[in-house]
Amino acid sequence: MTALEALAARLRAEGGLLGDAVAGPAADALSEGASPGEAVAARGSEYSLLVEAVREGYLLHYAQGRVLRTPDPDLALLAGDRLYALGLDRLADLGDLDGVAVLADLISECARAHAEGDPARAQRAWSDGTARLAG
Repeated sequence: MTALEALAARLRAEGGLLGDAVAGPAADALSEGASPGEAVAARGSEYSLLVEAVREGYLLHYAQGRVLRTPDPDLALLAGDRLYALGLDRLADLGDLDGVAVLADLISECARAHAEGDPARAQRAWSDGTARLAG
């Protein structure tokens, strides 16, 4: 099971609005090449899952999710926040406070890049952030 599939299963199991919005992972998300979770896979499946949760949160804020699909922009924003929190909480549970700082900085940098109209900078932040977390 991929980290995206595990994330979808977890959200379905939790139920509620987010469980009802699980529509994937989308087939194209599984075949589009390396995912952010793969960048940290050497650290274990827990790291892959938490990075994919944060990535899904990011996508729900700025694009379209790979696991959650909703036509409601407010629900997408709230779901994104929930997934940011899920990823950071799981990382904190692992005791990796440096990793929490890396992902918090990544989320902040992505928000700044999008606010300034530079989504390419957000993509670079993802590459840099996952590389730091994997290191």
